[in-house]
Order: sequence, then C-alpha cells, then structure tokens
Amino acid sequence: KIKTTGPYMFELVDCDFSKCSTPATQGYITQVKQPVTLSFSSYEKKLDEPGELMLSDFAKFDRPPLLHLGFKALAKYRSDNGGSYPAPGDATAAQAVVDIAKAMDTDGLLGDNETAQQTVRRLASGACAILSPMCASLGGIVGQEVLKGCSAKFTPIQGFLYFDAVECLPDEILPVEEVASSGTSRYDSQIAVFGKEIQQKIMNLNYFLVGAGAIGCEMLKNWALMGVGCGPNGHVYITDMDRIEKSNLSRQFLFRNTDINSFKSATAANAAKAMNADLNITAYQEKVGAETEHLFGDDFYDKLSGVCTALDNVEARLYVDQKCLFYRLPMLESGTLGTKGNTQIVVPHMTENYGATRDPPEKSIPVCTLKNFPNQIQHTLQWARDYFEGIFKQSAEDANSYLNGELSSASEQQNTKLDTYRSIKMTLLDERPVHFEDCVVWARLKFEDLFNKQIRQLLHNFPEDQVTSSGTKFWSGSKRCPKALLFDLDSKCGDAEMKNHLDFIVAAANLRANLYGIKGRTDEEYFRQVLDNVIVPEFTPANGVKIAANESEAKQQNDEAPGDNIDDECDEIIAQLPKASELAGFKVNPIEFDKDVDEHMLFVTACSNLRALNYWIPTEDTHRSRAIAGRIIPAIATTTALVTGLVCLDLYKVIGSARKELTLDMFKNAFINLAIPFMTLSEPTPPEKTKCILKGKEWNWTAWDSLDLELGDITLKELMDHFATEYNLDISMLSHGVSILYSFFANKKKVEERKKMKMSEVVTSITKKEFPPNQLFIILELIANDLDTDDEVELPYVKFRFR
Repeated sequence: KIKTTGPYMFELVDCDFSKCSTPATQGYITQVKQPVTLSFSSYEKKLDEPGELMLSDFAKFDRPPLLHLGFKALAKYRSDNGGSYPAPGDATAAQAVVDIAKAMDTDGLLGDNETAQQTVRRLASGACAILSPMCASLGGIVGQEVLKGCSAKFTPIQGFLYFDAVECLPDEILPVEEVASSGTSRYDSQIAVFGKEIQQKIMNLNYFLVGAGAIGCEMLKNWALMGVGCGPNGHVYITDMDRIEKSNLSRQFLFRNTDINSFKSATAANAAKAMNADLNITAYQEKVGAETEHLFGDDFYDKLSGVCTALDNVEARLYVDQKCLFYRLPMLESGTLGTKGNTQIVVPHMTENYGATRDPPEKSIPVCTLKNFPNQIQHTLQWARDYFEGIFKQSAEDANSYLNGELSSASEQQNTKLDTYRSIKMTLLDERPVHFEDCVVWARLKFEDLFNKQIRQLLHNFPEDQVTSSGTKFWSGSKRCPKALLFDLDSKCGDAEMKNHLDFIVAAANLRANLYGIKGRTDEEYFRQVLDNVIVPEFTPANGVKIAANESEAKQQNDEAPGDNIDDECDEIIAQLPKASELAGFKVNPIEFDKDVDEHMLFVTACSNLRALNYWIPTEDTHRSRAIAGRIIPAIATTTALVTGLVCLDLYKVIGSARKELTLDMFKNAFINLAIPFMTLSEPTPPEKTKCILKGKEWNWTAWDSLDLELGDITLKELMDHFATEYNLDISMLSHGVSILYSFFANKKKVEERKKMKMSEVVTSITKKEFPPNQLFIILELIANDLDTDDEVELPYVKFRFR
C-alpha cells in the first residue's frame, strides 16, 4: 500500500522491514495502476437528466446544456416531419426547431437570449449536412471510446459530450439560393453550411502540405473530401522525403503492404486522387529546408494560400514557420503523442507565429552515462544503436574511403585519426573473414569483450566497495555497480524472455557476413558446434586505463591533446595495410540501421539487453525496443483523426466564412488527451508588438511586419535617399545576413563605389554568391536614426523586391 507524501516522495504502508540487514539504496519503482469500477445510467435517463456535461471549450461553459436542448428539439422536429431535417436556409423550419426547444426549456436556457436562440437556429439549418472535418473530429473521439469499451483501458466519457465550431458559421442563416442542394455535387453538404461562394474559395485554394505521415495522410484525405485544390485555380503540393516502412501501416491509412519502400508523398497523392479525381496535386520527395530553396523559393511560396505542417520535429516546424512569417501565409500546425494531441492555428497579423514560444530543448544522454554508467533501458538501447552504427556502418565507410583513396574528413581530425586507421586495419586485415565461421568466432569474441572484459576492467578501476573523496559509495545513486556476464547459449532473461546470448551471436555474425558479401545462416545447431571450438583469451586487467567517472572528466579527456606519436602510429598502420590496388574491385557493404529490418533489431535488442543485464536493468522485448531505438512517436488513428479534423475546421475560418468578419477569439488552438478524457480549446495569443516612432507617428509592429520595398533593383544611394525622403531616416548600417553592405564607419572610397551599384550587385559582390533564378527578394537589416531627433528607431527587417 502506498501513501503519497509529496510530489516525488511516498511511503510504503504496513510493510515490515525489521528483518532487513542492509538498507536498500538502489532499485526500480514501477507504477501499477489500480482498476476502478465505473457505472453508467441508461441513455433514456441521461437524456432527461444529463447531469454534468463534459466541456470542450471553457469559454463556452453554458454551451453543452444548450446543445443538449437543441438536439432534443431537433429530434422532436424530425419525429413530427417524417424523419426529415430542416432544409438548409429554411428560416421557417429553423424557427420551428427554436419554438420546440422553448417548449422543452424547463431551465430557462433560451428565454429572451437571442444568442442562444441563434445557436439553435444554426444547428437546425445545417442539421442535414455532413462535414468531413466534423466527422473526423467526432469520429476520433468515438473511436477511442469504443477502444475503451473493448479494452477497459483509460477513462470513458461520462454521459454526453457536445462539441461545436459555431465560429466557422456565418452570423446569419444564408439565403436558400446560396445553400440549396444541387443533388449532383459531392460538396452539397459543405454548400448547405457555408454557401456556394465559400465552396469555390475552398476549391481554388493553393496549399502546401509538408509531411505525408500519419497527420499528412489524414489531412490529405480531409482535403480531398472537402475539395481543397480541386478547382481550376486550386492546387495541393505535398512533400516528404521518406519511404513507406512496415511500421507505418498501422497509423498511415493511405498506404498498403504493396506500397512498402515507395515514397510516402507520391503514394499519398495517388490515394487522395483516387478519392477525388478533381484533386490537383503535385508530390515532391524533398526535405523542406535551406538546401531546397531552389525548389521551394520565392516563386513557389508566392502562389500559395497557406501551409499545413505534418512534421515530426521542431527544427523543421521552425523553418516552415519562418517562411510563413516572411510570405505572410497562414500555418496550420498540429501534433500527436499517443492519446495526446494539440493544434495551433497561425494567422498573419492576428496570432503569434509558431516560433514565438517554444519548449526547452530535449536533454541528451551524457556520454559517460552511455559508456559506463547506464541506469535505464533507453541508455542501453542508445548505446547499442551507436555501436551498430560504428561497427557495421562507419567502419565499412572508412575502409571504402581508404580503398577509394579518399579518407573521410573524420580521419583527418587528430583526435579520431588513430582510431580510424585502427578500424580500417581491423576491417581489411586483422578481422577480415573468409568464411561464415570466421564471422561466428568474431561475434563470440565481441561478446566477451563488450559484456565481460570491459565490465571487469571498469570494476578494476572502480571496485564495488570504492568510496569517493566525500566518503560516499562510488556505486550509489544513478551509478549501478555492474556484473560481468558469463557466456551461456541457453541463458534466458526473465523480463523480456529472450535468449540474448544466442541472439547476439546469430545477429552479429550475420550482419558481419553481410558486410563482406558472405552468405549467412541461422540454424542454432551450427552455431553451437562452431562455438564449442572457439578459444577465448583470458582477461588480465590493464593498469593506467582512464575511465571518466562523470561528464566533466569525459569532457576533459576529450579535450586533451593527442600524443606526439599519433602520426607515427598512423604511418605504421598504413605501412601494414594492403595497397588499394591490391584490393581492386573489393568493397565493404556498409549497413544503415533500419528499425523495420528484423535482423537489425535482433542485434540491437540483444546487445541492449545484455548491457542491461550487466547493470541490473530490466530488459525489453524486440517490439518495445523497436519503438525506443527507432524513436517511433506513438501515433494512433483516433488522435490523428481528431487533430486533423480540428485543423480543417479552422481552415474554414482562415478561408473566411461568408458574411462574417473574423476576430482573434474566433480561432481555436486545441489541447486534448483522449485517455483522461480532456479537451480544451482556447483562442490563440496575439503577436507581441514593438513600438517605434516613424515619420512622427507611433507604429506598433509585430513579427509579421516588414518594410516592403518594390522599387526595382535600385542603387544603394537611391535606397538610402528613399529612406531619407519617405521615412525621414538616416541609415547608419545596412546588412544582409552576416554581410555588412554599408556602415558609416567604412572606407569612404569603398562606400562611394557601392552607392553607385545596384542592390543585387552590392550583395553578390560581398557574398560572392549569385542569386538563384527563382529568388525575388533580398532581406535587409538596418540601423537608422530619425533625421529630426537623431534617436535610433527600432524597425523590422526590409523586404526588398529586386525582380
């Protein structure tokens, strides 16, 4: 029994520790959630007595009871009218629903409240419509509730959940001719809610979808059903550099088994095109970044209506965010983590941009923890992955560089030069196998080195009973005292129930064979036969071996200058290596780690588990190890459907609903957790303003603002004169990126020469780089003073169009 005594402390209640001879100083605590019995009322009873209703938007705390009343009134209307909903735009029918609601209203929710009555009218007017984004949002919630019922996992919703996006709707019910159904259009439902004018806007949108993973697939499906980019002037552009992997299929539903190894973007585009043949879509297989600005440049963004991110890392989001800021494009952002999800809507000049606020960077695992003092399975898996990269990829690439006569740049770094040449020597000479049996022997000796000898050397340096200078035990806290493993083919770990000793040998031997193009095998009897004859050298601990006990010591050792004889040792190794000409045609095959290749994961899992056994860390099976080592972000279809649906509902607002002026509070950012369940919508934060006095008037500018100049490719002098006459500013410094184009303290002769040059010529002459043909703008930063007051004026950047 547990008694919580603080945020990070608890007590064990009713436990007798009187017979314990020594106190416990290390261990693992596992939270075991206790089952809870939940009871529910009947649907009939809840319909009349709904009780407390779950909130989805805390700004609408009075909305759920009103919607409950509205849906009851709508059901009564259907019952009285042969099962039919009110026709779109039929004000009389909508008012009839309001009248029914008033008759049912025992709590006085409607009364003379025109806003509440208008909400019911809107519900009635659009009742017959089926909108893809709303189906996706509610479908995600319902799907998770079904899973809860099947699995008894997570907390179900108690009673009713009402969700509305009334901010999307026009203030007044649209006239019948604007929303009338054609009976032949697949977009009749959307037209019934938003009208024909908005549907045309949707179809003529030009949107850029960055990413074709779980969110990207779901978003593209929604867009195909909504008609985004399906008009004569509309287009969808999608890019993703990744190929489809087996593990994607469970959550990226546009892909099938036959699509494995195909590009995600092209496959998703084809699947969406199959849903809506009118979709105009172009798929790219490029990363969005500085290196692809020749493709995604000024001319590309200039034709877009907005950008939607479906990315899995913050760095890429920040890059796209800067592009949206510069081109003043809306950015639709969302993300999921298991049952958790969030959306952020970025609207030019109205909301802050994505990068305005950000989470602190994720902490990396200290090097000394990975090398010598792991205490979590994440540490051992990272170590195993790093070892895989070094032994099966980097060593092969270094050897090939030697054979090609061009060593990698790492080999020229003095700190790693000797290690690189030693690795090449082992790969091409000392440990080069001829038969598969040699690979098995190599794997057995690696086992002994990694999980026995290195551990015994560590314990030689830091014995189990060692104490620090302060008198505390060295092996305490996060430092777990390791044990050396004795090789046993029949050994099986208790947690993951895997034969890690055998698995390591089989996987390592086969991967080693792949490096050299040798055919491998996996039959256990063969391995037992070969391993019986392997002679393992005795271990003798070495003196004088330095092992860093903490991160500062590791940094100090890394910073220490290599010995003077490094080059001599390297020359000695090179002299022993076979000449590249002697190995003409020979090549080692580097192996890139792939979490979806079972052989790769078998090695990493076994390697990680063996190291975990060294340090008394609970082991994990291949499935769980794949998720950790492959850095798979948990994604489930329910959360993905919900967040993409919410984003598309806000896309309606970004487009601009008919007969409605949108304000900041109309947009909604969402934070959800389907497990608890929890859902809250909040209005975005407005952009931060900077105050300055320009031309005698106060100007509060934000990150969305810039000084836009479309004067053609004028000279530097003409630019400075323009600022003096137009803005009453004297430029004291002008820069482009890291290059200073003009400064008041620069060489006078050089300044006069530059003043006569066109701005594009000034930039290219200093940066020594030509502008790409698709670049239209030059970004300029300036320091300027008011000509009247001589005060420095804080200004945004200058967006100078030279083409």
